[in-house]
Amino acid sequence: MCLVNELARFNKIQPEYKLLSEQGPAHSKIFSVRLTLGDQYWEAEGTSIKKAQHSAAASALAETTLPKPTVRTPRNTGRNPDGSTHTMELNALCLKLGKKPNFKPIDPYPGMRPPSYNYSVRGKKKVNKMYYYPFPPVGPIIYHMELSVGSQQFIGKGRTRQQAKHDAAAKALTVLQKEPMLQQLPMNGEPEEENLNKSEISQVFEIALKRNLPVNFEILKEEGPPHMKSFLVRVIVGEFVGEGEGKSKKIAKKLAAAAALVELKRLPHIPSVEKKLPRIKKKTKSIIKTSPEYGQGMNPISRLAQIQQAKKEKEPEYSMVTERGLPRRREFVMQVTVCGQTAEGLGPSKKVAKRNAAEKMLELLGYKVPQPQPPKPHLKNSDGKGLNVNVT
Repeated sequence: MCLVNELARFNKIQPEYKLLSEQGPAHSKIFSVRLTLGDQYWEAEGTSIKKAQHSAAASALAETTLPKPTVRTPRNTGRNPDGSTHTMELNALCLKLGKKPNFKPIDPYPGMRPPSYNYSVRGKKKVNKMYYYPFPPVGPIIYHMELSVGSQQFIGKGRTRQQAKHDAAAKALTVLQKEPMLQQLPMNGEPEEENLNKSEISQVFEIALKRNLPVNFEILKEEGPPHMKSFLVRVIVGEFVGEGEGKSKKIAKKLAAAAALVELKRLPHIPSVEKKLPRIKKKTKSIIKTSPEYGQGMNPISRLAQIQQAKKEKEPEYSMVTERGLPRRREFVMQVTVCGQTAEGLGPSKKVAKRNAAEKMLELLGYKVPQPQPPKPHLKNSDGKGLNVNVT
């Protein structure tokens, strides 16, 4: 629709949208819209008025015979199409490095400045400039700007102070873009692709681990206002030392590790030694399985507790007497106490020993422990199908 409006402005006419009809139920209506441009018109339908307008506008752009406006080319087709300057790029780079750029203007005329007022004052006799010069003729003024980034200084020149500032920033960019923090440093004897996703700190620790070197980070200095602090960190890797300064401890540690990596990568490559794999001793089975009939019937622990509850007497008390055997073949002895009577049970686990103690206590109290039922025999008929026969 905006293209239709631009076309109408170019031809000095007014576009007109008109709703012709509205059909269908409330949940599924169909709208019909007519677009008029001068003496031409187009009709379109849609599930909403806006969609119908867009369809009519698309038809008008494709079928109209009106002259269309020429496409405007962007004005900014020079060396800097995105509008960013060297000063802006320098500020972004210094923000990553944790450094602050400081610009300082330098006076182009330290001894004498050219006159900034007019000598031909009204009311006085005009002097013929062919024979009288109060000062020697002065050429165009060249401004100088000094840029300080950390301990580095750069001088820029230009016809204006802004141009001198951009010139100094451009010179600083060529130097600061070679900082080790902005480059991926390869490790000793390893391909560079392996370190693309590793930080400088991780690489330092990996090299130190391979060469059995201690790694120690320490903060040497912390200065600056609270909103713009500067940290100086030193890393010591064996006999190698690296320092880094940044706006945070993390950046300073990264710069210090990058400085140490420059020295560590000069070390000779460590020859690879094939290590023999240790023989794995086959473990002996330490699990002692009970018989499958063990869990059949009622749990003696629960049965003993129910009996004591029915008698309205104190519930049985369990305690572990001893634990013996090898670490993988333990034997536990549990003791149960009911009304002054005690019974002990032995098992490969506390649970089994507790159950055996409950069974012995039931026998001691005169209760019969339920025995597992024998398995049912399976008989086959002539068709080969199994028949279950109940044994009574």
